[in-house]
Amino acid sequence: MPLHARLARLLALVACLAPAAHTQTLDPPGQPARTDAPLGQYAIVGNSLVSAQQLFLGTENTLFVLDKVENNAAQLNGHPAWAARYDLRSNKGQPMDVITNTFCAGGGVLANGSWLVVGGNQAVTTGGDPAKDQNGVSGPYHDPDGGKSLRLLQPCDDDSCDWVLAGQMTTRRWYPSVETLDDGRVIIIGGDANGGFVNDAGQTNPTYEFFPAAPGAQPVTSPLLQRTLPANLYPLTWLLPSGRLFVQANFGTAILDYKAQKEFQLPDMPHAVRTYPASAGTAMLPLTPANNWTATIVFCSGMNVAPNAWDPNADWPKMATSKSCVRITPDVSQDYEEDDDAPSPRSMGNMIILPTGKIFYLNGAQTGVAGYGTGDNTVGDSYADNPALQPWLYDPDAPAGSRWSMDGLSPSTVPRMYHSSATLLPDGSIAVSGSNPHPDVVLTNTKFPTEYRVEIIYPSYYNNRRPAPHGIPASIGYGGPFFNLTLSAADLGGDASNLNSTRVVLMRTGFSTHAMNMQQRMLVLESTYTGAADGSATLHVAPVPPNAALFPPGPALLFVVVDGTPSVGRQVTVGNGAIGAQPTQQPVPLPRSRILAAGTSSSAGAGATPTGGDGTKIQAASAAAPSLSFSGLWAALVAPLAFVGVLL
Repeated sequence: MPLHARLARLLALVACLAPAAHTQTLDPPGQPARTDAPLGQYAIVGNSLVSAQQLFLGTENTLFVLDKVENNAAQLNGHPAWAARYDLRSNKGQPMDVITNTFCAGGGVLANGSWLVVGGNQAVTTGGDPAKDQNGVSGPYHDPDGGKSLRLLQPCDDDSCDWVLAGQMTTRRWYPSVETLDDGRVIIIGGDANGGFVNDAGQTNPTYEFFPAAPGAQPVTSPLLQRTLPANLYPLTWLLPSGRLFVQANFGTAILDYKAQKEFQLPDMPHAVRTYPASAGTAMLPLTPANNWTATIVFCSGMNVAPNAWDPNADWPKMATSKSCVRITPDVSQDYEEDDDAPSPRSMGNMIILPTGKIFYLNGAQTGVAGYGTGDNTVGDSYADNPALQPWLYDPDAPAGSRWSMDGLSPSTVPRMYHSSATLLPDGSIAVSGSNPHPDVVLTNTKFPTEYRVEIIYPSYYNNRRPAPHGIPASIGYGGPFFNLTLSAADLGGDASNLNSTRVVLMRTGFSTHAMNMQQRMLVLESTYTGAADGSATLHVAPVPPNAALFPPGPALLFVVVDGTPSVGRQVTVGNGAIGAQPTQQPVPLPRSRILAAGTSSSAGAGATPTGGDGTKIQAASAAAPSLSFSGLWAALVAPLAFVGVLL
């Protein structure tokens, strides 16, 4: 793409940082495209063009797929493509230009809806070997070095959007993690300079930084990452409701107060390493009114490997993975708690939260770890074997001892090994793609070939008639007046008692790579109802409580779940659509839930005086996070361009 075109797109992204007013409501969600899906089963639906090392849902209709630089058949600008836009309606892909090498990058979403992908690998040529130059001049791949890259995308459903470079980080990061913060920036944490099976003292990058960065800002050292070599790449990171960060790497755990630049050491992770390359399944459990929006994080599987035992020459494909699961609620207790063991051992498994609050656990292997090599201690380059084809369903609210089930679930026929990914879709199904445990594309004469096939797995509710709520707001703030959603009698299944099990849910599906879905989060909004005599109802729904750390600003899917069946999700903006401290308001109490007799009006306007306080929670506003001014954000984005000689 010509330089002036890239610059124009970057400036358009910067313009999105300005606050925007959202007053409109969205069209009600319809029904899924099919009503005859094979429930609990996988269906192969399309070809991703590039292997899905990284995957995220950018719009309601489009997945964005990122690969490492390799010899994909899909071509773009005279070289193999390593990015694609995948249309969920047609199940067809279109190559995209992501510019630099995205091998083992991290990614996340900003408050303005732009997606950021950071770091990666050096420029390579055939077989993953280093290229003669690092500027993308030499073929056949023409891939510039991605080690310091900052790439931005404003998602679209056609060819009107593409990736643009937004300058560089101050340091190289290969295997960094990214988490969205309560002011809509992201923190970029960890990684190393040049790659390898695990990290080492000669190249580690035990620091964190931010995007957008304040002018002149430098990375800050993390004691946790200094003391957790070598298995501390892709540190597992979540923003907590307290505004602090929970960070876990190797066996170490810490709370990071990034505003004060202080860390607090917590007890070690029990039983197993959960970070790459042991690659456990991880997720923050749903934040709900019932748990007072308190964050609990679950870790399942991985491998018990001592820090001095990460030998790339070990016989990894034969080593047993773990079944252990533990939980921690960091804002309440420093201690890990035992959870139900997973039904079978697994590494490289994705935990995908459904709108019902249950969690699918899928992908990965039963023996071995992430990564690949070229020695005789691999299975066709793979450090793992025995694919975990059977998905499991985890119910975090079930009594201990009964949280796992495989009822009605069938195995996949496609191994999803190293460099596979998965994400929730707006229709409540799960997209699964990727797998390539090789330095380059390998299609034949190997047990685990490079995979382009896209699968969908359909949860048990998929073929049900879906609720179609009216009145979904395009944006949802933090505190303030409630909003109303209307449901027909048909939406409620003809049974008004289903109102008692109706929930309004915000979901962020996250950036999927290396068994993680960075920024994946579910929050249940407080709601009450007014039922009409004709069987219809109005839901009175509170915005997000006035604490942006509960659900950081940016795009999210809103679902209405009636008796375990979710509506199709609509994409909404949480917050004001701009990076910076988010406005908060005191919550307006909700009306009490009630069923009206015939002839009584069911209307209740947003902000109406409540007739009672049944089940209403009022959460006090938290202190606002420090903000960056618009001019400061402009400088943070434009200064790197000036550095590389771009004239504005």
